[in-house]
Amino acid sequence: MNILKNITEQLHGNITEANFEGANIVLYTNNENFFKDDKGKIREIVNEIKKRIELRVDQKILPKQEEVEEQIKKIVPKEAEITNIIFDFHRSIVLIEAKKPGLVIGKGGSILEEIKKTILWTPQVQRSATIKSKITDNIREVLYANNNYRRKFLNSVGEKIYKEWNPEKIDTWVRITFLGGGRQVGRSCLLLQTPNSKILLDCGIDVSSQGQNRFPYFNVPEFDISQLDAVIVSHAHLDHTGLLPYLYKMGYRGPVYMTPPTRDIAALLALDFIGVAYKQASQPLFSSVDIKEMVKHSICLNFNEVTDVTPDVRITMYNAGHVLGSAMIHLNIGNGAHNLLYTGDYKYAKTRLLDPAVSTFPRVESVITESTYGSKHDILPPRNVTEEKFFDLVEETIKKGGKVLIPELGLGHAQEALLRVEEAVRTGRLPKVPMYIDGMIWDINAIHTAYPDFLSSKVKSQIFQDKNPFISDIFSRVGSAQERKEVIEGGPCIVIATSGMLVGGASVEYLKNFAENENNLMILSCYQGPGSIGRQIQDGEKSVMIEDDGRKIKLNINLKVELLHGLSPHAGRGELVSFFNNIRPKPKRIIINHGEVSKSLDLASALYKLNRVETNVPRTLETIRLK
Repeated sequence: MNILKNITEQLHGNITEANFEGANIVLYTNNENFFKDDKGKIREIVNEIKKRIELRVDQKILPKQEEVEEQIKKIVPKEAEITNIIFDFHRSIVLIEAKKPGLVIGKGGSILEEIKKTILWTPQVQRSATIKSKITDNIREVLYANNNYRRKFLNSVGEKIYKEWNPEKIDTWVRITFLGGGRQVGRSCLLLQTPNSKILLDCGIDVSSQGQNRFPYFNVPEFDISQLDAVIVSHAHLDHTGLLPYLYKMGYRGPVYMTPPTRDIAALLALDFIGVAYKQASQPLFSSVDIKEMVKHSICLNFNEVTDVTPDVRITMYNAGHVLGSAMIHLNIGNGAHNLLYTGDYKYAKTRLLDPAVSTFPRVESVITESTYGSKHDILPPRNVTEEKFFDLVEETIKKGGKVLIPELGLGHAQEALLRVEEAVRTGRLPKVPMYIDGMIWDINAIHTAYPDFLSSKVKSQIFQDKNPFISDIFSRVGSAQERKEVIEGGPCIVIATSGMLVGGASVEYLKNFAENENNLMILSCYQGPGSIGRQIQDGEKSVMIEDDGRKIKLNINLKVELLHGLSPHAGRGELVSFFNNIRPKPKRIIINHGEVSKSLDLASALYKLNRVETNVPRTLETIRLK
């Protein structure tokens, strides 16, 4: 069935070209009147084939870019504060970035419609980041500037999807192989196979391991990069995306599906990963060229947006509540023959930063769930109780003239900590002391300000009312070795720095200088991988070996160390059980991964007893047949 030819014929000569953009269909016309009013004909075809169709103007009759910029600035109210206008000539798209995108769209889309009919280009609107972000600017450049490649790539993805597209065909089998992440936290990577598809779910590394154990197993018969149809990413943490650019280095040129914030943060973390490798005098796994390829081949989806990714797999991403842009991935396989939910990492409770994970889906037969805190001992205390303890510890340290070090994951944990401290200082719960942000946290904050729609309703509302907590004057960015030295030599303060597990990064530099003084405090609140310095200290070690100018030195841990488990962006044991109590519809099978062995087995046993449903705890390299 040639779907494009069929559509073109139905529109009687009004279409000059028909292309795919992934699973969407884009039609180009050189008939201005038809573009402005197609008399509902495209809506009729959409209803018939149940696919998204967009009509654009053929490049041959597009007005000049200078003229279009003038017209946009005339139509859009000044209060919208347009910061950038980017043209994608090859796809007849103009991207309008503004501080107040609602004023570019207008009531019921009225202003956007006026722009479209006046300039003939297809306008897309994007919120400007409140904090200037170089990474976001670079990504826009890669995606839009003179990008004929991008148009051809998106069309080739669509051709593959529709080549064997047959809504009647329902015979199928489904199996999943754990290339990483089975009975461990780190290197999450799953290979989903059907008669028509080979899809990778996540592609991470284990940041706390060394050698081959860091990476997923790609040297297995099931994995052939030349046959890989798509990669789908749940969120941007390195244990889920760390090896993604390496796939492009190995020659993969297919699509990677994720949410827009995940794309931006994954690119930023990958660049930082290269920087850390150079600092440790080791060869990086990939280069910035490979990261650029990853961005060029990304297809971004918002929550609840349905799209085909192969002829027999359709996906929808739902809020996972873990970090900005984190998604639970629902896969409808074989036109409803089997429905799989891959949760990625999730939080089934409201936090300052995000709304809780979704637990209602159209259909679900199998669920693959994380189990980071799956043990019966992993009952997280109430968040407000933990926060009070946090405030008391910080206050006591400041009064003693000490410094507070909070090693954090740059994504999620750090932003939650910033919001907590910002509110405490603003309301007088904590004294106003200098608060320093070191590492890539500032750049990740900038990405948060560009995507407020993915944040909790409270933070989103603060940003929309120009009370953006991320740009509070209580935060100071540390951007150089000299500034870090001033913090170390200065008075009482709070320092939030990466990495969260004290595996390299700015947090280790502060630890070297804070560790000897018993008046200082270090708060560990994120997961500490086995073997990491953070895990050694968490387990009570009073001295650790750390890198210092290329040599190993012994560091005595005299500062006070506190573990606060109630602040995790992962679901604790109670939340994991609640999620499966509340999930609708009830799955027939639960597969547990992303957890240390004892925690995964403990959770599997509990879920089996409570739900009387089949549970599996696969090892890495095991394959499970789902249907």
